Amino acid sequence: MRAATPKQMNQLDSITINELGIPGIVLMENAALRVIEVIEETLGELKGKKVIVFAGKGNNGGDAFAVARHLFNQGVQAEVFLACPKQQVEGDAKLNLDILSRMGVPFTEVENKAGLGAIQSRLAAADLIVDGLLGTGIRGEIQGLMKEIIDCINMSGKAVISIDIPSGVDGESGKICGSAIKALKTVTFALPKIGQLIHPGCEQTGELIIADIGIPSKVVETQDIKVNMIQGESVAQMIPDRSSNSNKGNFGRIFIVSGSVGMTGAGCLTAGAALRTGAGLVYLGVPSILSSVYDACLLEAVTIPLEDEGRGSLSKQCTQQVLQHVQRTTVSAVGPGLSVNEEIVEIIRAIIENSEKPLILDADALNAISKDVSVLSKRKAEMVITPHPGEMARLAGISIEEVQNNRIKTAVEFSVKWGITTVLKGARTIVAHPDGSVYINTTGNSGMATGGTGDVLTGMIAGLVGQGMEPCDAAVAGVYLHGMAGDRAAASKGEHGMIAGDLVNEIPFVIKELVKKLKNDHHF
Repeated sequence: MRAATPKQMNQLDSITINELGIPGIVLMENAALRVIEVIEETLGELKGKKVIVFAGKGNNGGDAFAVARHLFNQGVQAEVFLACPKQQVEGDAKLNLDILSRMGVPFTEVENKAGLGAIQSRLAAADLIVDGLLGTGIRGEIQGLMKEIIDCINMSGKAVISIDIPSGVDGESGKICGSAIKALKTVTFALPKIGQLIHPGCEQTGELIIADIGIPSKVVETQDIKVNMIQGESVAQMIPDRSSNSNKGNFGRIFIVSGSVGMTGAGCLTAGAALRTGAGLVYLGVPSILSSVYDACLLEAVTIPLEDEGRGSLSKQCTQQVLQHVQRTTVSAVGPGLSVNEEIVEIIRAIIENSEKPLILDADALNAISKDVSVLSKRKAEMVITPHPGEMARLAGISIEEVQNNRIKTAVEFSVKWGITTVLKGARTIVAHPDGSVYINTTGNSGMATGGTGDVLTGMIAGLVGQGMEPCDAAVAGVYLHGMAGDRAAASKGEHGMIAGDLVNEIPFVIKELVKKLKNDHHF
């Protein structure tokens, strides 16, 4: 599903209203009805409940007025606080405010700090708060009275449903503009907003409900929207079918180049993840002196001892041996636990320059090229890189802080420049394609912030490529499934005690779950 900036969303509204002739007041009414449905799901029986609605002067406030009207009609003790003089309300929002006023719904204009006392006393008895203060049209830092109202709402401890976006969250960057509502649920319209999907905005958003308010899909198609939210249904459709008339050769030969003293676990996790994702054959190329460790770790993988001159780290003498296996297999995953030295750098450069099969580069393979990324221009095959923020910073030649403050921009620029797919790992992993399109992942949790989970992701992407998926699609599906595996592990173990191996064990179950949903009930 596409994810829009506020500017793009305004354009969609404009086309719908001005070119198709669907009145803005109709869209506003539809939005209010969708919010009412979520309120009913949250509170159950509405009659007699007390709901406080906060509204601003814009269309977000107009939605809030319409919500208050419907609540009032259903026997709710609805009360509206208007965070501006009512004379400032215009257009469709004013129409809804006028209706509200004529119906006798209580509303109070909060024009100064004196009104905060009344807000606090009303909130104490409220069952729910509806946030319609600012919407996506926010400009600059929130200060003064508006900030105090938002802080008052947050300190009340009451559940909040935000209309379209939590007030105070920048819809494009996810930045908190001084202060922002902490919502239990957010009902957004037509498309998710980028700022709701990435940090820190996603932390304020709570459960995100995407509601259809009548903007036609053909209008969405008129806009060149490059950012997408990964959804389970689309991932399920990507997962390769498995014919009953198959053998292990049909599901890919994956070659993993990994290993150094003290880092044997990385390759084992990568290989295990590839196998659990459905790969037919997995070959694990490792330093010769360590091969017995890998033999004992994974019975199902084929261990290939590579020349290491007895050091426990690959020697450049193994380069031709590595290249032979790269060409014989379906896809190669290179980097987990390799360590970095001049010989490793030579090996990695040779793989990139000579491989005609897809490559997944992770960890030390990325560190090996970070001082001279121009080698990427010499690649012959499709490539996926899977850096964490530190690795991305070294590749892009910027600070980690710059990466984290501009995750989408950083990943896109690198992918477009070098013609590769970039998987920028972290909370809300970003997948950027060479054509500039972006996919934001929403699965996963903090329990995955532990050593080895990145190796699992590398193996999963390689396993999917091995089964016939395009590398760019495998990256998108891989990060979603990886996060699902983490969520499933967290559900049984909690986030504090999870380890990377837990994710490997959950991979078959999450794939089974998605495939079953797609085939049986199409319910996502």
